[in-house]
Amino acid sequence: MKSENAGTFLAIDLGASSGRAILGNFENNRLELKEISRFPNPIIEVNGRAYWDLLHLYSEIIKSLQKVKSDKVNILSVGIDTWGVDFVCFGKDGEPLRNPYSYRDTHTFGAPERFFKNRMPKEEVYKKTGIQIMNFNTLFQLATQIEDNTSTYPVIDKILFMPDALSYLLTGKMVTEYTIASTSQMINPHTRKFDDSLLQSVGLNQDNFAPIVFSGTEIGKLSNTVEELTGLSNISVVAVAGHDTGSAVLATPASDKNFAYLSSGTWSLMGIESDEPVITDETYDLNFTNEGGADGTVRLLKNICGMWLIEQCKKEWDKDGALSYDEIVNAAQEAEPFKCFINPDSPVFASPLSMIDSIKDYCRQTGQFVPETIGEVARCIYESLAFRYRQVLENLQKLADFPIEVLHIIGGGAQNKMLNQFTSNSIGKTVKAGPSEATAIGNLMLQAKAAGFVKDKDEIRQIIRNSVELEIFQPKDAGLWEENYKKYLAVFRNI
Repeated sequence: MKSENAGTFLAIDLGASSGRAILGNFENNRLELKEISRFPNPIIEVNGRAYWDLLHLYSEIIKSLQKVKSDKVNILSVGIDTWGVDFVCFGKDGEPLRNPYSYRDTHTFGAPERFFKNRMPKEEVYKKTGIQIMNFNTLFQLATQIEDNTSTYPVIDKILFMPDALSYLLTGKMVTEYTIASTSQMINPHTRKFDDSLLQSVGLNQDNFAPIVFSGTEIGKLSNTVEELTGLSNISVVAVAGHDTGSAVLATPASDKNFAYLSSGTWSLMGIESDEPVITDETYDLNFTNEGGADGTVRLLKNICGMWLIEQCKKEWDKDGALSYDEIVNAAQEAEPFKCFINPDSPVFASPLSMIDSIKDYCRQTGQFVPETIGEVARCIYESLAFRYRQVLENLQKLADFPIEVLHIIGGGAQNKMLNQFTSNSIGKTVKAGPSEATAIGNLMLQAKAAGFVKDKDEIRQIIRNSVELEIFQPKDAGLWEENYKKYLAVFRNI
């Protein structure tokens, strides 16, 4: 590890509602962050379809690079991470055929069931990929495009996942970064290549994808066009862990392997690191996923409906006057505990007309107290999430070949002290919260690795421990939480 000032890197971190450009200065084995821009990433609905605006995102990245130039910051490279599964189709001339569909597009509802009936059995798909069955996985999006006879499908030359498409617009070089590709449900996690039979099932082949590269690989330099637009020159674009969760998990400040992580945001993703894919009848039944890790490991994890529940309730509460998230947490703290519970992953909460009404209906149908106030609804959500985390963690422990001693909570949700304490109480284990900027940190550290300033995951995590202060939560009121966990399980069902 080099101890001298290693320089500065730029992370472009794109979420499903907003994007950010964050500078990371690496000096004396510490990383310091500075956000230089934030911009919206809205879903655009046209004639019943939901799209991402590719060129809007490109334009905002250009503006961020221009800000780097105007602020006279000398960066060595830039890396882009995004949410998973979504992609851009390109023609033989290298031009995008149209804006990419969003994974929130409703046309894929029911797509897995149609795929399993008409193309390949469900269990075979899972055994080939080890990926959790979700309607918006890339495989099912592609199958839906065939069913819908989209005009672009017959003329697809290359498919690039979102971070790879944006890197291509910056460099003119096409690659397929492994962690983002692993979310597609088309990658064999043993060979780390696309599965031919799955590609054939949607009328594609290996040539429809750019060469696979792994995290920390330089894609190329900024193109002449981008250099002219930004005034920057000789800047590398690095394939970081293009899947934001892959970058975030790398930034987990663990000191050994005996931990699980919870990447907490709109989605909660709880998992462990495994040296090999874990694809068994048990993981199939539990619908666990095996996604590519930034360091060559496998992220064995479960997607849990996280802060989406609170975010959607907040939109409704805001109609009567804007509420901050701190105010929602304070209201929950004042509400009476353990009055009612929900299954956060019930399909009724996926995209309801009213999240608040759906929560009330769930409680009513399960014979529970029906929450009415902001505090009662929020407390129901937070306690239910803490219990759901326990369920998933217990299943992870069955699959892990090591004792899970600590849960690391990373991402924006790590700032919710009440939920962190609830989670520690529920799981009966130590919770370590932070960093909240895990995705950007992982992105930046992979750029530092590409530049030769760090060697491996252990060095990266040591630097992160040097750079961030963690909050520690210890379990309390074990008997009370155990008693109410049983009540939660009694009403846990899909309705």
